[in-house]
Amino acid sequence: MKNKYTIRSEVWLYPGMLGWHFVGVPKKESEQIKKNFGAHAKGWGSIPVRVTLGKSTWNTSIFPDKRSGTYLLPLKAKVRKDEEIFADDTVTIEISIEV
Repeated sequence: MKNKYTIRSEVWLYPGMLGWHFVGVPKKESEQIKKNFGAHAKGWGSIPVRVTLGKSTWNTSIFPDKRSGTYLLPLKAKVRKDEEIFADDTVTIEISIEV
């Protein structure tokens, strides 16, 4: 079972969340993750992951977005600063499922 995904997606600012930036996991990968690991979801449907973006690697969780049926990955402010990433940038991220 595949537990590593490389995605390319646009960074966006969540409205009303005072600076929270997210990357959407594409529909195809989200469907695979839900099918293979959804049974291991934690609170609010979150799934623990290890993320690599540029030279930065960290542990976090992805969260289901009920509107789109995909997962959302929050980007830490420190990572955005270290990697010089801003809203509307397109990034390539490696996600490893950690369940």
